[in-house]
Order: sequence, then structure tokens, then C-alpha cells
Amino acid sequence: MPTIVSFYTALLAGFYIFLSMRVVRIRFRDRIGLGDAGNPKLQRAIRVHGNFAEYVPLTVILLAFVEMQRFSSLLVHVLCWALVLGRVIHAYGVSKEKEDYRLRVTGMVLTFSAMAVSALLLIGSFLQG
Repeated sequence: MPTIVSFYTALLAGFYIFLSMRVVRIRFRDRIGLGDAGNPKLQRAIRVHGNFAEYVPLTVILLAFVEMQRFSSLLVHVLCWALVLGRVIHAYGVSKEKEDYRLRVTGMVLTFSAMAVSALLLIGSFLQG
């Protein structure tokens, strides 16, 4: 059973709840039950939340398999931190009305790096038998 990835997954779950509550808070404040009603803050909050939901689950699964394959604990921690930091940086950057694309790109590079390195490690492990 993965233990390192479990810890980081719990951190990510907390951040997911935070992002969800941001959407709920804006909806409640502005009385928007469905859609975004053209509200730019709500649009950004929805996309940050959605982007998190799109990338984190697959990456966490890959990370769990990397840990199960008994790759070094340090490597697993580094990959997990890349995912966590990537998601936080991305969320912060995209949430700003005057978006700093450097933050968005940095967040995505960290996220894609965690995903790609994990996938390549697993493919290499499979091919080595």
C-alpha cells in the first residue's frame, strides 16, 4: 500500500476542497446556481477547479504505481512535490484577473513533469521485465 503518495494525495484532497469552496462561495455570493452567468471571477474559479480535477487523478495513480514499483523514496517525494507545487502555482496564476502566464506555465510544466516522468519510469520498468 503506498504511503508516501497517500500523504500527498491527502494534501491534494485538502486543496481540492479549498478550490471547490471558492466556487461555492462565489456562486452563493453572486446568486449563480448553474453555469457562470458571465462572471469572470466565477469562470476562473471553475476552470482552476476543473483543471485540477482533470490532471491530478491520473497523475496520482501514476505516482502510486511508481511507489509500488519501489523506486527510491526521494524520487517519489520529488515527483509528488512537483505535482503539489505545480497545482498550487497554476491555481494561483490562473485565479488572478491579470493573469501572469509565467505562473500558469510553471504550474503546468511541474504537473506535466510529474506525470511524464512517472509514466516513463513505469514504461521502462515494464520493458525491463
